[in-house]
Amino acid sequence: MAMKSSGSSSTTASASSSGAIKSSSVGGELPKRSETLLEAKRRARNMLKNQGSTQAMQETVTDIFQTAVKSRPLVRGETAMVYHQSMEQHCCLWDPKHLECPERFNRVLDRCNELKLLDRCLPVSPRLATKQEILRLHTAEHFELLEQTSEVCDDQSMEELSSRFDSIYIHPSTFQLSLLASGSTIELVDAIITGRAQNGMAIIRPPGHHAMKAEFNGYCFFNNVALAAQHALDVHKLERILILDYDVHHGQGTQRFFYNDPRVLYFSIHRFEHGSFWPNLQESDYHAIGEGPGLGFNFNVPLNETGLGNGEYLAIFQQLLLPVAMEYQPELIIVSAGYDAALGCPEGEMQVTPACYAHLLNPLLRLADSRVAVVLEGGYCLDSLAEGAALTLRTLLGDPCPVLIEPLQPPKPTLVKSLLNCIFAHRPYWRCLQLQATYDPPELQTKDRHPDLHIVERVWIGGPPPVTIYPTRDTSVQHLIPAATVAENTDRLRRLRLETSLTVPGVRVCYAYNPEMMEHRNLDDLGHPEQPKRIQFIHKMHEDYQLLGRMKLLAARAATTDEICLAHSRSHVNTMRRVLGRDKEDLQAQAATYNSVYLHPATFGCATVAAGSVLQAVDSVLRGESRSAICNVRPPGHHAEPDQPHGFCIFNNVAIAAQYAIREFGLKRVLIVDWDVHHGNGTQHIFESNPKVLYISVHRYENGTFFPKGPDGNYDVVGKHAGAGFNVNIPWNKKGMGDLEYALAFQQLVMPIAYEFQPELVLVSAGFDAAIGDPLGGCKVSPEGYGLFTHWLSALAGGRIIVCLEGGYNVNSISYAMTMCTKTLLGDPVPTPQLGSVALLRPPTTAFQSCLETLQCCVEVQRQHWKSLEFVGYRLPHGYQIGENNNEDFLAASLVKLNISSDDAQGAAGGPTDCEQADPGQERPSDSKPKVKVKPPNHSTAAPEEMFAIPPSKTCPHMRMLRPELVPQSINTRAPCGECISRSENWMCLSCQYIGCGRYVGRHMQRHCEALEHTLVMRLQDHAVWCYVCGIYLDNPRLFEYKNRAHQDRYGRPLAWRYPCAKRADGCYPLDPESDSEEEADHIANGSYLQEAQ
Repeated sequence: MAMKSSGSSSTTASASSSGAIKSSSVGGELPKRSETLLEAKRRARNMLKNQGSTQAMQETVTDIFQTAVKSRPLVRGETAMVYHQSMEQHCCLWDPKHLECPERFNRVLDRCNELKLLDRCLPVSPRLATKQEILRLHTAEHFELLEQTSEVCDDQSMEELSSRFDSIYIHPSTFQLSLLASGSTIELVDAIITGRAQNGMAIIRPPGHHAMKAEFNGYCFFNNVALAAQHALDVHKLERILILDYDVHHGQGTQRFFYNDPRVLYFSIHRFEHGSFWPNLQESDYHAIGEGPGLGFNFNVPLNETGLGNGEYLAIFQQLLLPVAMEYQPELIIVSAGYDAALGCPEGEMQVTPACYAHLLNPLLRLADSRVAVVLEGGYCLDSLAEGAALTLRTLLGDPCPVLIEPLQPPKPTLVKSLLNCIFAHRPYWRCLQLQATYDPPELQTKDRHPDLHIVERVWIGGPPPVTIYPTRDTSVQHLIPAATVAENTDRLRRLRLETSLTVPGVRVCYAYNPEMMEHRNLDDLGHPEQPKRIQFIHKMHEDYQLLGRMKLLAARAATTDEICLAHSRSHVNTMRRVLGRDKEDLQAQAATYNSVYLHPATFGCATVAAGSVLQAVDSVLRGESRSAICNVRPPGHHAEPDQPHGFCIFNNVAIAAQYAIREFGLKRVLIVDWDVHHGNGTQHIFESNPKVLYISVHRYENGTFFPKGPDGNYDVVGKHAGAGFNVNIPWNKKGMGDLEYALAFQQLVMPIAYEFQPELVLVSAGFDAAIGDPLGGCKVSPEGYGLFTHWLSALAGGRIIVCLEGGYNVNSISYAMTMCTKTLLGDPVPTPQLGSVALLRPPTTAFQSCLETLQCCVEVQRQHWKSLEFVGYRLPHGYQIGENNNEDFLAASLVKLNISSDDAQGAAGGPTDCEQADPGQERPSDSKPKVKVKPPNHSTAAPEEMFAIPPSKTCPHMRMLRPELVPQSINTRAPCGECISRSENWMCLSCQYIGCGRYVGRHMQRHCEALEHTLVMRLQDHAVWCYVCGIYLDNPRLFEYKNRAHQDRYGRPLAWRYPCAKRADGCYPLDPESDSEEEADHIANGSYLQEAQ
């Protein structure tokens, strides 16, 4: 909705942008081609013709609705299921109490059968993987070693062989069943990629994500998920695959296979406890972010305490995984679905409830064009494993997410630290991770330091010493869990299962529409944006997309005066009733007394039918007749105040519906999400003191100058009295906001607050005037973007969501947008918005920068009312990229250590010793699995060389070219690039002091060094030194004076000396900093440098 526009706007409002649809019986033929689009093409053609680039024109001008048009034939596909009963044969013959037991497999299938889920799936024939498929990732020796065990019935020799590997047992059937598990996973992925199924699940064993290139590990032999991903890369030529691993143990095998490969984004959430939890690897920490081309594509979220649950996992998804996944734009998602973080599992000791797994999976189902494969990994509490896996399959089948019975707890401080560390490590590579503001190191020195300054730390405890023979018996940790805890978890799981309703209405969507609502029109301005054909076009497109026959059509009715008075004064209702029968002049005179309102003799009747139609939808949804509803109604409502019409709105349809649901159905919590581009001032005023209604509005504000104008729509208006905190405004201060900005707002603010509120009903004030092509909104949200937001909201309230039309004045835009919302609720695979593929090729837009500022302001205010936002407002240190540099200047300036601690068993985890950390991408042996908790020892202060996430090299032959007398007297760390004037990431050539931008900007420094054969460069932001020839970071005393000059420029004081050798006044040091040879240093000081270099 908006204030009345000029006559020129009406022409634009009715213009379409493509997608011809046939005429209906009312209102004439719909345009087959958009005059707006044709004009844009003509202009682009003329412009590019002058440039002599017709081909570029054809690539630039595209139909803004083409993705929505292509979705027309797409309907919900099958959910594939693959398993084989023979997988129950794999068992430990010498330890009948082993946790990885056949009952895991059988209990999952039993629960799925009990819920009649398998009958609804498309069966996929399981098969053995071929040797060639296994050898894509594993060595021939690895394959042949397991092959030799096939059908061997010598238990003693099999136990002896198993003892060579960490947490492994081998059964005579293990080889065949491992091939079957891998082959079945590949077959599932094939079915999804080729379109035989929309998504699917593999209930298989043995699991796979710990299996490495040449080593059995952690119950795993062949890496099922990694092999399927490699198959998709090699055979189907996919370019972007997301592997999500939420098994409580880090899938180090999967990580190592793709650590250098940007075609696979690996995201793992796992228990870590600073390395004291299995597999006790330093590479499992947050700093391991990938290597080479894969830098930035490996995510580890380490959990450093037990007892974490739904609140922590949802925070990880909302604040990190989903924004990154949307930016990455995967073509396929594979989930390594371990359920050992589930409540009651003795291995994980976490508290994720079974129903929460549905909520974790749900938002992913509209990414990757709905191509999602879930593959079973771990999980050792049979009750929570079976329930969690069954509810996962139920979600894949399109059933609504179950209501989370227990109140959502805010993330614990240890998770907050881990999540912020992970965001910090990855923000140089991902535009979506810029929400947190930054601070400079000197701020840490102040006595009254702000508590929201996050200090990045790494703490390493490690596991037990390495062994050559691993235990094979009595490895279960079940006996370590107190009996009282086991009983409490069992009772809690039983209660959750009884209280979680899995009943689903047979009707997916009901539909409210009546052509009588078209009678309301502007008699003085037939081109007014709020015109009758808005709902006519929407209805006709639903018909053309063959959606009407798939919905329950609701009978229209007029809302009663009593019902309207739930949100409005009786005098307002009576005033509107009196428009009946009045002549045109009287109506114009009365309308002139309001803000942006027109009146018609049929206005009252149309407005009561609009409100009554929404109430019909509320009845259908809350009585369990329908899961959700689409209300194609007008006049709109969200501007209507309690005592007067406003902004094209007569009665506030959604507000009336919320009050009706509270009164008639006894609801205690109703969520209203208003994504109309204009602030819903009327809805806000009606509920600003009511804690039963949470109102969230995302709207264009322009610092109070955009309709409806004034301060009411600003972020600091949070409600009054008992309703304080239940009003959330997300005000855009720039035009041009699109899918990316809205998606960030949803995941960073809307969804965390909504989950904490736990609504019983979701009402969407669905104005589509923020849609691309709207004449009034000036924003760029795509139709498929609205479909995505609808899908996310449908996870709330058990799927009880009602989408009600508000504004939107390009009839094609609103028709496509509402159609995508409807298809989403019907379960159809709406195309994924292209959030990152095009926009991220360009520098951040003004709109994006303004979006971040708005979200930061909103978070700062709302975190006072919503615990789920408490940590979002932390600030991160500026200018340090973990895993790429040593953070030396930040440490020296802030007097804060990057706390990497270790106990006496440094290196016991198969990790590095002698203060050298091994490359997380390299193969190395794993370490033993601790069967008891490791008590953290006293931490020792880290030596200087330990203060690196990935240590730089201490020497390089190219440092011979550095001469102390050539160090510049000063270094301007804020100097722009000599080619493109960029200041975002600049480097200085140590040979000639040229300033050039980095590889993620314009690559001008790299080109400079390639042209002149210069080798050493220093980053101005953090003074890290890189050698282009050796491909390594460096830290050597010879570099100190360069760093010191840069540090003095940036922080105004000298850099502290931190090297083990003595500091020399002449600045001359041996090439090897660990050498005690003063002769080499004197050799340089005596002028023999050139001779040394030669």
